[in-house]
Amino acid sequence: MGNFYLLSLTTFLPLVGAAFILAIRGSEEIVARNARWVALWTTVVTFILSLFVWGTFDAGQDGFQLVEEFAWLEDLGISYRMGVDGISIFFVLLSTLLTPLAILASWTSIKLRVREYMIAFLVLETMMVGTFCALDTVLFYIFFEAVLIPMYIIIGVWGGKRRVYASFKFFLYTLAGSVLMLVALLVIWRETGSTDIAAILAQEVPTIAAEIQPWLWFAFFASFAVKMPMWPVHTWLPDAHVEAPTAGSVILAGVLLKMGGYGFLRFSLPMLPVASFDFAPFIFALSVIAVIYTSLVALAQEDMKKLIAYSSVAHMGFVTLGIFAATRQGVEGAIFQMLSHGIVSAALFLVVGVVYDRMHTRDISRYGGLVERMPKYAAIFMVFMLASVGLPGTSGFIGEFLVLIGVFQVSSLVALLAATGIILGAAYMLFMYRRVVFGELRHADLQNITDLNWREVAIFMPLIAIVLWLGLFPQAILNVTGPAVENLVVNYEAAVEAAGRTLDEAPDVVLDEASE
Repeated sequence: MGNFYLLSLTTFLPLVGAAFILAIRGSEEIVARNARWVALWTTVVTFILSLFVWGTFDAGQDGFQLVEEFAWLEDLGISYRMGVDGISIFFVLLSTLLTPLAILASWTSIKLRVREYMIAFLVLETMMVGTFCALDTVLFYIFFEAVLIPMYIIIGVWGGKRRVYASFKFFLYTLAGSVLMLVALLVIWRETGSTDIAAILAQEVPTIAAEIQPWLWFAFFASFAVKMPMWPVHTWLPDAHVEAPTAGSVILAGVLLKMGGYGFLRFSLPMLPVASFDFAPFIFALSVIAVIYTSLVALAQEDMKKLIAYSSVAHMGFVTLGIFAATRQGVEGAIFQMLSHGIVSAALFLVVGVVYDRMHTRDISRYGGLVERMPKYAAIFMVFMLASVGLPGTSGFIGEFLVLIGVFQVSSLVALLAATGIILGAAYMLFMYRRVVFGELRHADLQNITDLNWREVAIFMPLIAIVLWLGLFPQAILNVTGPAVENLVVNYEAAVEAAGRTLDEAPDVVLDEASE
C-alpha cells in the first residue's frame, strides 16, 4: 500500500462502513446488532490506519507529508489535496481514537434507529479527518461545514427533551460564522490566485495585502471563534452538550471544538500575521474573560454536563491565549492543551454518561456516596478530574504550563489573570467530585447502582493510559509538533517585523537580568 492512498483511505474508509450498514437486511434487532459491529470494526480499522500515518510521518520535517493531489475543478485551479504536518497529525489521531470509543459508549444506550445512528457517526468521522487533512481551501471548507450535518442529526434525533432547540442553535451559530469564512476564502483565492494551502503558507504565491488582512481576519474569527467556542459566542455549547447523547458530547468536546483552534493555526496566524498581531490584545481580553467568567459560571452549575461544558470554554480560553501569544511555547502549549482537553473532556462526558445510563439524571444533588457502591468508577473519575484540574503528571498540566510560559513572554498581566482560571478550575471540579463521589449514600435508589462493567472499563483504560503518558512523556508530542510550530512562529515574526510592527521583547530582558 503506497503512501499515496494512506490519508484518503483513513479519511473515506468510514463511508465504506456506512455503505455496508445501509446494505444490512433483516429484522430490526438483527440490523441493530450488525450495524453496531460494522461501525465498531470500521472505526477500529480506521484508527489502525491512522497509526500507520503516524508511523510513516518524519518528525524532523516542518512541511506537509504524505501529500496526495490530483486535479478536481481544473478550470478554477481547485485540486483534491491532502496532507499532514506536525500540527495536524495528532488531530487526525484524536478523531480516529475517539470515534470507536463513542460507538462503544452507545452500545446499549441507543436502542432506536441504531442503523441511522451508526451511519451518522461514520459520516462524521470522515468529515472530521478530512478537515484536518485538507490542503485545499475549498476542500477544507467542504469538510469543515459538512461536520455540522451529522452532528446536527445526532443531537436532534437522539438527544434529550430540548434536542430540537439545541440542534438548531448549534447549527445556526456555527453556520452564520462560516458564511463569512467562505467570503474570506474567496478573497484569498482572488488575492493569491491559488487555493493551495501549502503554497500560500510557503509564500509561493503573492502574499495577502496588509490593508485587507483585518477584514479577512474578522471573517475567519467569526467562524473559528464560534466553533471553539470563545466568549461571548459560547452559549450554544452548554445547550448542545446537555441535550446530546453521551457519544455526541464526546465527539463535540473531543474533536469539533478543536477545529476552531486548528483554523486559527492554519489560516489566521500564518496567512494573516499582521492582523493577528494587531488583534492579539482583543483575543487576550476575550480569552481572559472566558477563563474567569465561565469558570465562575461552572461553579454555580447543578447539571454535571453543563459544568463540564462551561469548563471546556475556560480551557479553550487557554488555547486562544497560547495561539495569539505567537511564541513557540505558547503555540506548542495550545496544541498540547487541545489534545489533552480532547481526551480529558471526552472522558469526563463518558464518566457522566455511565451514571446517567443507570439513574437517568445528571443533577449533582441526586448523587453522593458513590464511592461505596462504585469504587472502580470513583477511581477512574478521580484520574480525569485531576487531569482537568492540571495536576502535574497528567496531560492537563503540560498544556497549561506551556501556554502560561508563552503568554508571560508577551504580557505578565495576562498570564497572571489566566492563572486564576487554574485555581477556579480546581474549585469547580473538586466541588463536583466531592458531592457526587463522597459523602453519605442518602438516596435509596443508589443502593442498587452497579459499578463499571467490562465494556465501560475497556473504554476508559486507553484514555487513562494516554492522559498519564502525555503527562509523563510530553516530548512524544512536542518532538513532532516542534518543527512545524517553529516554522510557523519564525514566518509570523518575519512578516510582522516586515510590516513595521515591533515585537515586544521586554519580558525576555527582565528574565535575563533576573537570571544574572
